Amino acid sequence: ADGEVVYYLYGTSDLVTILFYICITIILHAVVQEYALDKLNKRLHLSKIKHSKLNESGQLIVLHLTSGIWGFYIVVTEGYVTNPSSLWEKYPHTELSFQVKFFFLCQLSYWIHSLPELYFQRVRKEEIPRQLQYIGLYLLHIAGAYLLNLTRLGVLLLVLQSVAELVFHTARLFYFIHENNQKFFNAWAVVFVMTRLMTLTLTVLVVGFGLSRVEHQTFDMDKGIFNSLPIRLCILVTVCSTQAWMMWRFINFQLRRWREFQAEQASRRKIVGAMAMRGRVVRRELGHHENGLIKSENGTSPRTRKSKSP
Repeated sequence: ADGEVVYYLYGTSDLVTILFYICITIILHAVVQEYALDKLNKRLHLSKIKHSKLNESGQLIVLHLTSGIWGFYIVVTEGYVTNPSSLWEKYPHTELSFQVKFFFLCQLSYWIHSLPELYFQRVRKEEIPRQLQYIGLYLLHIAGAYLLNLTRLGVLLLVLQSVAELVFHTARLFYFIHENNQKFFNAWAVVFVMTRLMTLTLTVLVVGFGLSRVEHQTFDMDKGIFNSLPIRLCILVTVCSTQAWMMWRFINFQLRRWREFQAEQASRRKIVGAMAMRGRVVRRELGHHENGLIKSENGTSPRTRKSKSP
């Protein structure tokens, strides 16, 4: 009937759909690389390391900008903001609207496609462990939210993460364009900390308090119920551990930036001091002019030599 809303479940047929979306993602990835990032790289003439990081940030800016806008639209249209209790009420949320299911399948497709892209992009061997860790964490949390029927919470957390990642990669892109553009990193630091706090708060609120009060307090895979106490504890431990690890890396990054800044300021002070000292030495050697005559440091005029007659 017209106006009837169709809901979807997840199943093994999603694997075929994800495979199809991976092919589309590879094409879009190549388009962004060729028509935007390659042209930018030719203008900037960066080193190989910065070239690789600029490509990474450029691709992730497109991803997180799209994910943030799309996820925010879902949060508003599905009523998660106006009715926060809907995040845990009537669990399990096995029936998904088309836009929610499509959103999660696209997210999974992108991060799965990132694995072969490590080879095609010729990522340095030193960078591969970090990239695999990065991709693995995204796949773990997105697939976990999708399979455990926590898609409502998952969409909210992905929107928050997309905002923080978008600010970071934008700051890094501006830094590559001009190294003095570091103000965006200060904005990212504030957004990053706020994102971690809001992620922890939402997870504890929904999983720790909300799901513990719903009707189904059991584990039933056939009905899609994953609401036993051990599962909830595993979810909380996983999310909290990830957030703590990210904060630890963030603190180390900020401390490294602060040490580099202090070392740079110290070297500048040494250079300025050496130049000032050199200027004093030159003035002492040459003296100074006064009323058209050269005066030495004690204020007396140098004695003029008498020329001998031939």
